[in-house]
Amino acid sequence: MTTKAILTLNCFEKGKDSGGSSECDNAYHSDKEMVVALSTGWFKNMARCGHCIKITTNGDFVYAKVVDKCDSVYGCDEDHNYEPPCANNIVGACPAVWNTLGLDQNVGMEGITWSD
Repeated sequence: MTTKAILTLNCFEKGKDSGGSSECDNAYHSDKEMVVALSTGWFKNMARCGHCIKITTNGDFVYAKVVDKCDSVYGCDEDHNYEPPCANNIVGACPAVWNTLGLDQNVGMEGITWSD
């Protein structure tokens, strides 16, 4: 089963836009790693931590590991880099995912499907 979502650009490196360390492993991740954050509902209270998901767009696909949550409930605090809560249909992916899919990072949002 595939799920429609919006792919957003997210950096998981220390000092970048994700705020604190990743929820799953309390670590930071290089922009070269194939990692993603999922909206709160899809994150399933850490149940998807460490699992790989398949991201598909324009006939291309990649696999990326879930390392974080894109908080759809809270936000606007230090832990969330003072950004508003995520929409409930977000897969936040690092630059490596965008590059592998051949997507323009300047656009910052892309319609995708994803599956476990």
